[in-house]
Amino acid sequence: MNAVVIAVVLMIILCLCRLNVVISLFISALVGGLVAGLSLSHTITTFTQNIVDGSEVALSYALLGGFAALISYSGITDYLVDKIITKIRAEKTKTSRIKVKVIILVSLLILSIMSQNVIPVHIAFIPIVIPPLISLFNELQLDRRLIAVMIGFGLCFPYVLLPFGFGHIFQEIIQTGFEKANHPIEFNQIWKAMLIPASGYVIGLILATFYFRKPRVYKEMQMTAKESESQLKPYVLVVIVIAILATFLVQTMTNSMIFGALAGVLVFFISGAYAWRQLDNQFVEGIKIMAYIGVVILTANGFAGVMNETGDIEKLVHSLTNIAGDNKLLSIVLMYIIGLIVTLGIGSSFATIPILAALFIPFGESLGMSTMALIALIGTASALGDSGSPASDSTLGPTAGLNVDGQHDHIRDTCVPNFVFYNIPLIIMGTIAAFVL
Repeated sequence: MNAVVIAVVLMIILCLCRLNVVISLFISALVGGLVAGLSLSHTITTFTQNIVDGSEVALSYALLGGFAALISYSGITDYLVDKIITKIRAEKTKTSRIKVKVIILVSLLILSIMSQNVIPVHIAFIPIVIPPLISLFNELQLDRRLIAVMIGFGLCFPYVLLPFGFGHIFQEIIQTGFEKANHPIEFNQIWKAMLIPASGYVIGLILATFYFRKPRVYKEMQMTAKESESQLKPYVLVVIVIAILATFLVQTMTNSMIFGALAGVLVFFISGAYAWRQLDNQFVEGIKIMAYIGVVILTANGFAGVMNETGDIEKLVHSLTNIAGDNKLLSIVLMYIIGLIVTLGIGSSFATIPILAALFIPFGESLGMSTMALIALIGTASALGDSGSPASDSTLGPTAGLNVDGQHDHIRDTCVPNFVFYNIPLIIMGTIAAFVL
C-alpha cells in the first residue's frame, strides 16, 4: 500500500475518466497523504505550502500567454495562413498538399527545438503559432496527434541532450544531484552519457510519424474573427519584430521569463499601433489561455510536496530493490519504473532529478554501475513521464494550442501518444546505456 503509487495511479485513472487535471491532482494528493498516515490538516498544509514553488513559472506562462495573444492579434499569423490556404486551393494537386504538410511539420519541429535552446521561450510560442494554423491543419487533414507528438519531441529532446538553454539548467541540476550524493561529475560528461537514451526520442518520433500519417477529418469551426486580421501594416510588422527582440534580450539579460514577457508587452502598448483598450482585452484573453497551465503547475507542485512528505518514495525504491536483489537488469528496469511513477505525478523532470539522484546513486553504486551509466540512469529516469504526464507543461502546452476548437483531447490525443511513443523507447535505450557505458 505505497501512498505514492496509489496517488499517481488514482490521478491517471481520474484523468482518463475525463476529470479535470487540477481536480484529479487535488483528490490524489489528499488520498496519498491520508494513505501514508498524514492527517488531513497536515496534508492540506503541506500541499498549500508547496504551491509557491511553482508561482514564478506560473506567472511567466501567464504573461507569455498575454504577449502571444498580442502578436496573434496583429494578424501576422492569420495573414500567412490565408496565403498558404489560397495557394493550396489554387494548385489543387496532391503533390502541393504533401509539400505543404512536410514544410509545416518540419517548421513546427524546428521551432519547438529552438524554443528550448536557441530562443528559450519553452511553450510560449504555442499560443502564437498553433491556433491560427488550425484551419490549415483541417484543410490538410493533418492528424493533430502527430503535431502534439512532434511538439513534444521539440520540448523534451533538446533539454535532455543539448547543454544549452533549458538543457543547461537540466544538466546543472543533474550535476548538483551528484554532488549532493558525494559523487562529483564533470558537466561535459552529462550530454555524452545522454546520447544513447536521447536516441529513444528520435526512434519514437519516426514511429509516430509513420503511425499518424493517415488523414484525419475534423469539423471546420468558425473561429472568432480579429478586427485587424484583414490588414498587416508595415509599422505593425516592425512593432512585432521589436517586441520579439525585446522579449528575447530582456529575458537573456535578466534570466527571467517574467520580465522578458513584460518587455514585449510594453512594446505593443507604447507603440501606439492599437488602442490600449483593444490591447488590454487581447492581453487578458491570452493570460486566460496560459493561466490554466499555470494553475496545473501550481497544483502539481502541491501534489509533489505531499508525495515527498509521505516518505513513501524512498520506501518504494527500497521495496523494489529488494525484489530485484543482485539482478542488474531487473534493478535498472525497476528504477525506471519508479522514475516514471514519480515524474507522472510531479509533472516535471527538472523537479524529479533531486529526488531520484538522492535515492538511485547509492543503489547504482552498490550494483557496480559506472559514473556514465549512473548519469544515463538518472537523466532517463527523470525524463520519463515528462512527455506523458497530464500535469506536464510539455503536454499541457500542445493541448492548449490544438484544442482551441474543442476537437483535441488532452489525455487521449496528447498524453497517451507522447507516453507510448517516447517512454517505451526511452526505457529501452536507457537500459542499453546503463549496461554499455
